[in-house]
Amino acid sequence: MFALTGCPILFNDAWTEGHAVLVDGARIADIVPLGSVPADAEKISLDGGILAPGFIDLQVNGGGGVLLNDAPTVKTIATIANAHRTYGTTGLLPTLISDTPEIIGQAIAAVDEAIALKTPGILGIHIEGPVLNHEKKGVHDQQKFRGLDSDFIDLLSSLKSGKTLVTLAPEQVAPGEIAELVKRGVIVWAGHTNADYDTVRAAIDEGLSGFTHLYNAMSPLTSRAPGAVGAAFDSDQTWAGIIADGFHVHDASLRAAIKCKGISKTVLVTDAMPSVGAPDGFDGFDLFGQWVDATGPRLTIEAGNLAGSSLDMMSAVQHAHNHLGVTQAQAISMASLSPAQALGIENDLGEIAAGKYANLVHLSDDGQVKRSWINGEG
Repeated sequence: MFALTGCPILFNDAWTEGHAVLVDGARIADIVPLGSVPADAEKISLDGGILAPGFIDLQVNGGGGVLLNDAPTVKTIATIANAHRTYGTTGLLPTLISDTPEIIGQAIAAVDEAIALKTPGILGIHIEGPVLNHEKKGVHDQQKFRGLDSDFIDLLSSLKSGKTLVTLAPEQVAPGEIAELVKRGVIVWAGHTNADYDTVRAAIDEGLSGFTHLYNAMSPLTSRAPGAVGAAFDSDQTWAGIIADGFHVHDASLRAAIKCKGISKTVLVTDAMPSVGAPDGFDGFDLFGQWVDATGPRLTIEAGNLAGSSLDMMSAVQHAHNHLGVTQAQAISMASLSPAQALGIENDLGEIAAGKYANLVHLSDDGQVKRSWINGEG
């Protein structure tokens, strides 16, 4: 057992001083006053900064110079997770952009193997597409787009361990198909969709529980056509993922989303590409035959379209705190507890609390990641 001391702890939604986090094996044993730390516990003084729950990212296409689609293997998954851990992400869903059933199957098998091997930080898989609307395709390859059928539903629900999140366009599926995915344990979110309000509401009735990168690549909210964005705002039970990088969505729109959804239903995501944590000299990558320029803070293809992001979760938390009118604790919650609740794993992750896994991040006073722990190891 060891005790983490020497800085305020984000505990019960507030910064708590004069306490220690006791870690026994993979889990948090307790949060106790400094005077109650067991004599036999190894004491680790963090010497300032703050101690927060580790971040959880539901949309991570790549990192460390690699993209999941290019090589859906355990090695790729481990490289991505290791790159994002540098920025405080202790749990993530490796995310596959629209691809063939063969590649999807390979990615699911690789994630299953990674979890079996206890690769740090892997919580499951996010399959973004290919059941999407070509009118809102973004940089996805519409040649890969398709509908659902029984065999494809079998494939999408075949992960043996961890969580599966599938992003789809509700207007591209038949009635009952979302319900079938949900029945099999798949978490279904709407994205890359041009669906009208009623279609999205019907999907929510079937179990659709969230929206992938809210605002981006979806039907907007207008006066007489609320669209997917309006459905997101009008549904208290759904989560909304947002990319808080200053490029994908105007800050005023993000502030409006947080006011509508609340902190607990707003999830910070990065939509990160290989450029996050990439080796020195990394200047871009190929995405389905299109070159993505990674020389600046915006990732764009030649036509100027955004192609994911170079956002890391620590930067997303800082942007939310500095520009979106939320406290530091609320920004951290949108990167930890909110995504844990969206995945249904809040009993194990998302907060610093007794009995939960010791997934923790130590931040400096200026918000930089100093150290992280996953299942008590760090």
